[in-house]
Amino acid sequence: MIKPGDLFEHILTHYRGIFATLFLLPISAVYGAYSTLRAQIAFRRNSAPARHDARVQAVIAQVEAWKQDGCKEKLTTGRSGWKTMSELVPKYKLTHRKIDVGLYDILEIDEARAVVRVEPLASMGQISRSLIAKGWTLAVVPELDDLTVGGLIMGFGVETSSHKYGLFQHICESFEIVTAEGKLLKCGPVENSELYYQIPWSHGTLGFLVAVELRIVRAKPYIRLHYQPVYSLDEMVEVFEQASRDTVNNDFVEGLVYSGGTAVIMRGQFADELGSDGAFNSMGCYMRPWFYKHVQTYLEARRSGVEYLPLRDYFHRHTRSYFWAMEEIIPFAHHPVFRYLLGWALPPRIELLKYTETRTTQRLRERYHVIQDMLVPIRYLKESIRYFDGHFQIYPLWLSPMAIKENPGKQGFIQPLKMADGTVDEMYVDIGAYGTPGIGKAFDSAVALPALEQFVIAHRGYQALYARTCMSREDFRAMFDHTGYDALRERLPYCREAFDDVYDKVSARGRVSPVEMRELERQA
Repeated sequence: MIKPGDLFEHILTHYRGIFATLFLLPISAVYGAYSTLRAQIAFRRNSAPARHDARVQAVIAQVEAWKQDGCKEKLTTGRSGWKTMSELVPKYKLTHRKIDVGLYDILEIDEARAVVRVEPLASMGQISRSLIAKGWTLAVVPELDDLTVGGLIMGFGVETSSHKYGLFQHICESFEIVTAEGKLLKCGPVENSELYYQIPWSHGTLGFLVAVELRIVRAKPYIRLHYQPVYSLDEMVEVFEQASRDTVNNDFVEGLVYSGGTAVIMRGQFADELGSDGAFNSMGCYMRPWFYKHVQTYLEARRSGVEYLPLRDYFHRHTRSYFWAMEEIIPFAHHPVFRYLLGWALPPRIELLKYTETRTTQRLRERYHVIQDMLVPIRYLKESIRYFDGHFQIYPLWLSPMAIKENPGKQGFIQPLKMADGTVDEMYVDIGAYGTPGIGKAFDSAVALPALEQFVIAHRGYQALYARTCMSREDFRAMFDHTGYDALRERLPYCREAFDDVYDKVSARGRVSPVEMRELERQA
């Protein structure tokens, strides 16, 4: 007789798409509607600013209580670890003292200064809707609606305007954090500047983020998007780099690589109105083909083209399909019938997908599945594409150019490429690899991912830390500059008592698979 638990695991393993359709999509839709409604009500009533100071004082009070109790445990935020965008779950949430940082709102849009002040758990979907309604947008709008400001700062955030404005951290005008001492500090390029430059990538190991000022720019209703297919690696690299370095004419640059020698390079510009040189594409409509499938038609037709996309549709063009990962979760989700009937409910919540992972799907994911973003100097793009093609054969690959800005005299975890002759090149490219490699059972991520990390270190790049981190502590410190970080942790009172080192949070020491986390939670 089959036990109920075994039957449930069988269903989740072999009929995951059906289970996700019948259960995860309805739950996700309801929760998403609730979150959106709550944010809109709070903002329209303008009640968030009045409550913000009291919320911050509550965070300080919790830190003070920890000090009075003898600083016995490490500290972490009270937010559920299941809500992170990583495929893994932080296990330190089980043992650390949780500090409730329930800060979700937009506080102020200051049009005179061209900044928006927000709390750390405000999401990209929430912010982009509010700003676009007033004729503004963030200078960098990372793709997925559920990404939070705090996660994008403490981790990393990139989008197709990053060649012009830098990473998400580079549009941050100031941070407000509560330190382990229980002090509220405002940090900017002048005030507490060492802390300001060190907070990005620190994963909450220097203090609790409670507010951020973000740079905004004037928005226009449409994006004029030019699609250019390329049919050789040399052409791909040349066209992409030329577009990426042209920050005057190109507001957005993106590449989708469909094989080692084919890709579509896209250039976008803000537009006030629809032009006669291209068709209107309501990409945000749930019935439309997924964006990466649509882009591929230009490659197959061997033609360039221009389209006009509504601004928010462009910002979240990959959201419904989680780039191209949705096809592995619900294999039939791109079928026209599914899109017409249930496309509106995509995507399912990340935390629900993780929580329903089984032992079988865990083993398959850990060996054969890849979710990685590697940031390499753009001058090494050709070598990087060749490496991915030879060792992974995972397509499409996402290319997003970015400027890693040089901090004026300050240390940070990442810096632009400095050559032996003293020249500095800020232009990097994020290579996003998501899915199952095409080399089949010959692929083993336990071998391939550490080798990829060594390739990135050798080419003076960086790895996005939301993904699996296989590096040793020594290699991690070789990739990321800890000079200023170590000095700050020594100098800030109670910091080492309160917070783990970054490596201890993002490596296998701090994170486990969803299946392992469920078992640990049951034991706890």
